[in-house]
Amino acid sequence: MKTLHLIGSKEMGGAERWFVRFLNAMQRRSQRVEAVVRRDSALARRHLAGIPFYELPLRTVWDPLSRVEVASVIARSDAEVVQTYMGRATRLTHVRPGRGKVHVARLGGYYRLEPLRHAHAWIGNTLGLCDWMVKGGLPASRVFHITNFAEPVQALSDEARRALRRSAGIADDECMLMTAGRMTEVKGQCHLVDAFSRLPETFAGRRLRLVMLGDGELLPQLQAQARQLGVDQRIVWAGWQHEPAGWFDAADVVVFPSRDEETLGNVILEAWSHGRPLVTTAFRGAREIARHGEDAWVVPCDDAQALARGIEAVLSDSSLQANLSDKGRKRIDEEFAEAVVIERYCSLYAGLAGGG
Repeated sequence: MKTLHLIGSKEMGGAERWFVRFLNAMQRRSQRVEAVVRRDSALARRHLAGIPFYELPLRTVWDPLSRVEVASVIARSDAEVVQTYMGRATRLTHVRPGRGKVHVARLGGYYRLEPLRHAHAWIGNTLGLCDWMVKGGLPASRVFHITNFAEPVQALSDEARRALRRSAGIADDECMLMTAGRMTEVKGQCHLVDAFSRLPETFAGRRLRLVMLGDGELLPQLQAQARQLGVDQRIVWAGWQHEPAGWFDAADVVVFPSRDEETLGNVILEAWSHGRPLVTTAFRGAREIARHGEDAWVVPCDDAQALARGIEAVLSDSSLQANLSDKGRKRIDEEFAEAVVIERYCSLYAGLAGGG
């Protein structure tokens, strides 16, 4: 079976990284895929090597010409399932029933449902999101829960790990905290900078450093906050990383400070996949998948003091760190492995294309 996947983003973020990860995984399992992406987007410029794709302007959600261009690509494609991601692509895609194609809208966030009701089926990556869609009036029989999977890990050698840390100015004997995400309100990095300022400069004889991966509109504000709090010299602003896996491998502890609005949080899965102890806030996605004291140390959202205490609790206990790492890896193997999730998608596609 062939599937066609449409996304309208211009820049890279968590959803776009998932898009690439998912299509590559489908191809690894001999599934035929095509993509439609926004012209001159970051995806088109450098992230779709080996994946056949079309570039369209995808101007706005209301643009009639963009809708015609999308319809033309869909009509020419022999894909049986058309899967759209987020609002723009979904609103521009209209597949008429009875034309031999099924339109599946994949939601990774709590978008306004009214403009998305014309799809034939909907996928949510958390149970909470699926429940919300059903409560919003979408038919329960056409709403499906399929979680994300973690990217397969290629662990760094000890030498490569040390080299990456040194490239960020972090010495071998320093303790590296790491976070990743676009610098927007929902990611809660302001609370992490505040929490970091509450931690001692050294812990158990090791100087504490914080590496922040990502870019976004709040970057200047966060840097100003760090200067005001006197911790800017101990923070590494690593920017957007096209290949962030090595940074997870190089970290001693991963911290994820998102606010309650965060839907799932791929950083949780990436920390588990790399076997890194995780401190996370109790946002809605974490409440669904993380187990406090077992595979993550979970603290309240929007509470810098609680976040600092959580980091201290994990740093203070090497056996806790090992337990969080081991249990996180086990969760990946049992629930969030690539093969498990791709099989769920393929089974769903087969059922929908067969009239199920």
